[in-house]
Amino acid sequence: MPRNARIWLEQTPVGWLSETDEGYVFVYDADYVANPNAQPVSLTLPLTTLPYSNRVLFPFFDGLIPEGWLLDIAERNWKLRSTDRFGLLLACCRDCIGAVSVVANPENV
Repeated sequence: MPRNARIWLEQTPVGWLSETDEGYVFVYDADYVANPNAQPVSLTLPLTTLPYSNRVLFPFFDGLIPEGWLLDIAERNWKLRSTDRFGLLLACCRDCIGAVSVVANPENV
């Protein structure tokens, strides 16, 4: 079953990140892109209404996942594999350091 998450920048919802059978898709909300104050979540994901797709999790989002001993704790507590990058992103990045938050879609559960 595909999983997806709402991506937030500060207190503003900016787009959706989805895991598909082919890989991953990130798309900004059209209303957000139309806002003159809109900023990209990353320089590697410039503002556009076109979806981004990749066979592997986008490096920007993968970089939000904790490493080292903190990753070990996350894997044990949520019983996730280190290869389940999207699951780790959903479990660990709702309130991570920085301006970007990843909030799991309730329909994923």
